[in-house]
Amino acid sequence: MSPEAAVKFIKDNDVRYLLAQFVDIHGAAKTKSVPANCLMDVVEKGAGFAGFAVSGLGMEPHGPDFMAKGDLNSLSLVPWQPRYARMACCGYVNDEPHLLDSRVVLLKQLERLSDKGWTLNTGLEPEFSLFKRGAAGELLPVDESDTLAKPCYDYKGLSRSREFLERLVEALQSVDFDIYQIDHEDANGQFEINYTYSDALTSADRFTFVRMAAGEIANELGMVCSFMPKPHADRPGNGMHFHLSIADQDGKNVFGDDSDPQNLGLSPTAYHFLGGLLHHAPALCAFAAPTVNSYKRLVSGGSNSGATWAPVFITYGDNNRSAMVRVPYGRLEFRLPDAGCNPYLVHAALIAAGLDGIDRQLDPGKAQNINLYELTPEQCREQKIDILPQSLTEAIDALEADSVLREGLGEAITDEFIKVKREEWAEYSSQVSDWEIQRYAEFF
Repeated sequence: MSPEAAVKFIKDNDVRYLLAQFVDIHGAAKTKSVPANCLMDVVEKGAGFAGFAVSGLGMEPHGPDFMAKGDLNSLSLVPWQPRYARMACCGYVNDEPHLLDSRVVLLKQLERLSDKGWTLNTGLEPEFSLFKRGAAGELLPVDESDTLAKPCYDYKGLSRSREFLERLVEALQSVDFDIYQIDHEDANGQFEINYTYSDALTSADRFTFVRMAAGEIANELGMVCSFMPKPHADRPGNGMHFHLSIADQDGKNVFGDDSDPQNLGLSPTAYHFLGGLLHHAPALCAFAAPTVNSYKRLVSGGSNSGATWAPVFITYGDNNRSAMVRVPYGRLEFRLPDAGCNPYLVHAALIAAGLDGIDRQLDPGKAQNINLYELTPEQCREQKIDILPQSLTEAIDALEADSVLREGLGEAITDEFIKVKREEWAEYSSQVSDWEIQRYAEFF
């Protein structure tokens, strides 16, 4: 969008305030509200923030300001907040792109693809859970009748939460999200919306906007919309599967090849990219499943519904939802990320891993078209199928040892991410849970 078109957009839509928005290292939206007449100041100079007050920017209180410079291509209305617009920003310090800003990190990886004449297209599938607060502040189901043992695709569960879902969908549609389906997922009070894929940067910007919209619309209705990876111990968690393909300058799918001998519709380039994802999977796990709670989702034990949608096994298969990567013909579905991830860092890490696979022509092996959850540990070892990290600290150890991802994303952001996550693990490890009290208080 040109500056002239942006100014006209602001005037035509009677926008009074602009949200200059970026994300912290966790992917949480941070903003300043700026009068609309200062639009070009945000684009050219940036909105100023005290960077040390934001998680993961690696700044000190005596340092320079963090300046969030707006990207006019991301300018859109905020439908649930009349007379407001939002613009995604990149962080600058001393007039240089800040290497610990997640959007800046992704842009650097996208440049590597652009040098090859490629564009990464991604389709994200965010899942979320709806709650309300009880008298003591506890989280309770919004719909008390949503209690089926197998609630996936349940009409009643979908219908009885339709006010929130309709408001969310209509808000997103009004800012050009092409939403094509909404469903009740496999946990009680859990839902998913699907919208058409876009280039990776737009996908990351849009998912951030989805979380902003869902949180505020739910709040207006007296609800809590949670993207927590695993809010229920006995139910599937909130994932966010990434559908991946690369387009060349003519828009042709670089990953597509109808002559694939495995009949998956994948080109040699796609297989090498896939090889990179599998090779770097333990380190990718740190970005894709970035919280302590994430690893309650990545378990092979299933759930009360008898289904699980989270991967455990580092392999791929033809439409195989028990594998880390599913192949829905001609593209890849990376099933590892959860809804609590930072979408910019996940995209950046996927590019770094995939390009390493292409550069080294890594072989992903043959597709595994079986129910992997039925394999014993011995059978996994026999077939050389590795398991994803089973805790945040394991994933962070893998990231720390992965030179390709560290160098690809940059030592600065990687070291800061590792530092923040080790602190999170240490804090978690020091807690005494109700489970421990119940089990051990009179055990001995």
